[in-house]
Amino acid sequence: MTTTAPVPVSAPSTMRYGGLIVVMLLSFLLVTAEFLPNGVLTEMAASLGITPGQAGQTVTVTALAGLLFAPTVGLLLPRLDRRTLLTAAAAAATVSSLVVAAAPSLIAILAARFLLGAAISAFWAMSITVAARLSSPDRIGRAVMFGSAGLSLATVAGVPIGVALSEVLDWRVAFLLIGVITAVVGVAVRVVLPPVPAASASSLRILVDTLRRPGVGGGMIGHVLVVLGHFLAYTYVRLALERVPGVDGGTIVLLLALFGVGGFVGNLVIGIVVDRAFVRLSVIGPLVIAVAVAVVVLLPTAIIAVAAAVLVWGFFFSSWLIIVNTWVGHRMPDRLEAGGSLVVTGFQLAITIAAGVGGVLVDAVGVVTVDAIGIALLVIGAVLFGVSVRERRAVAG
Repeated sequence: MTTTAPVPVSAPSTMRYGGLIVVMLLSFLLVTAEFLPNGVLTEMAASLGITPGQAGQTVTVTALAGLLFAPTVGLLLPRLDRRTLLTAAAAAATVSSLVVAAAPSLIAILAARFLLGAAISAFWAMSITVAARLSSPDRIGRAVMFGSAGLSLATVAGVPIGVALSEVLDWRVAFLLIGVITAVVGVAVRVVLPPVPAASASSLRILVDTLRRPGVGGGMIGHVLVVLGHFLAYTYVRLALERVPGVDGGTIVLLLALFGVGGFVGNLVIGIVVDRAFVRLSVIGPLVIAVAVAVVVLLPTAIIAVAAAVLVWGFFFSSWLIIVNTWVGHRMPDRLEAGGSLVVTGFQLAITIAAGVGGVLVDAVGVVTVDAIGIALLVIGAVLFGVSVRERRAVAG
């Protein structure tokens, strides 16, 4: 396969907010569909005649698809207009939700969820290229914020609304509605977004070459460690919160809602300043998360401190993708797709490891030890990312 010389994606002089809002809506729907099974596992299991653990594999398979597809979407479709690719992702997500709404068996649902994972992976891998096309070069971080805001909004409102619909009507109706709305937003993507030419990620050589650039490899390792440290703690956060004396299910729900609220606010605040401050935020963010996890672990009797820690934790982690993608946009503008694909691949890899290894560790050594490991990984990841950014700046200087 031949490749062309890398060319930065052309960008307008002003922000195209209409297109960015459509991207945010698509992000909201994709993430809502991804995590909706978490809230309706019992109903799904009873309806399909399976165990809740088997129903939970509907989430696992989406992460597996993302891990496989994130680094390859640019290689498989090197010249396809990225607006068309996002439209296809919306169509795939629509088909997935409609199949889940009607499928009589777990096998059919797993196949549909794999399709959703591929769509989500394509969206996130291309999101930075699309953001660059819809924004001025000095505001790429603010443009990336819209996609991340859709993710946070789905956590705060999308999944709870889906669960409420499943309680009032049926879990299949919730998926049906998500599928129909995703189809409408897919049409809006095609109509509202301008053409987005493919950037340079058309071969494995380009991906490897991007990793070899000064500071990039270390930054990506730091990124994976930060995400891994977070998910080791967050995946089993309920076990940590249950250590709070007198806590009940309602209190845990409120604490987790605080995480979502913090995440949504963090997206907005950090999205405004990230283009000027991403170097500092890439170190400060993971370190603050590590402190927040430590508060949850070390001060379980101080409910106010725990609540504040959860809020701050959500504030900084939900904006991590904004920070990392802004780093990609500013440091490698000629390799946006390659950088975006590497970021998503690292994210999915960290989730897969956290889910698999974390479960074994929790059963073997307990949640406190797992959280301590997560804290250590967050600190190491922050250091590696900070060193990589300084290395890149020194070379540039």
